[in-house]
Amino acid sequence: MNLKLLLDSASPDIWKEWLPSGLFSGITTNPTLLHRANQPCTLRNIQQLAKEAEALNCKELHLQAWGTDILDLINCGLSLANLNTSNMKVYVKIPVTPIGIYAGKKLISSNIPVTFTACYEVKQVLISSALNAKYIAPYLGRITDQGRKGLDEIVRMKDILNGLNSECKLLVASLRTVEELCHLSIHGIQDFTINSDLAKELVKSSSTAKAANVFEKDVMSNL
Repeated sequence: MNLKLLLDSASPDIWKEWLPSGLFSGITTNPTLLHRANQPCTLRNIQQLAKEAEALNCKELHLQAWGTDILDLINCGLSLANLNTSNMKVYVKIPVTPIGIYAGKKLISSNIPVTFTACYEVKQVLISSALNAKYIAPYLGRITDQGRKGLDEIVRMKDILNGLNSECKLLVASLRTVEELCHLSIHGIQDFTINSDLAKELVKSSSTAKAANVFEKDVMSNL
């Protein structure tokens, strides 16, 4: 198994900073991230953003559908799925709500890959598995904020999917520390979406930086 990291951001500037590193295979967005990045949550704007993501060699783009009823969610999801290209696979994110389940099932039956999102309960992975979703995204940090043992609950979700031999995968979101990433990786979880701040922590090591500086000084001393 290989680790898969998706960049949790709707900012093209952040995409340009991180995607060329090769650390990330794709991007996840949602209406809240679009709002924070001052990006309109419109199909026209998202179409432009998708082009920018593909130009940066994004392989997976997870775009969240919106709507207040089942039909709105379905129609929005279909429009987002049309942004799929031969070089970039688009996944439609749907909140795992009662109307989201109906909309998600319709999209899945149309061979559109769906990521159920805003997962807060262990039982919700049963829904994603039953509907053959590609991913379900539990919010680790927010689960922990509710006073629950978020790491333990994520591991339980993984155990349930393994017990079912489900093809649905966890896409763990709302991570706060690199230690959480390491802990869950030990348990065989391999798909995560993280923001740029956590990415900086992942690649940061003062000891490695000092060692690299010594190497460079030694190069110069032997010229």
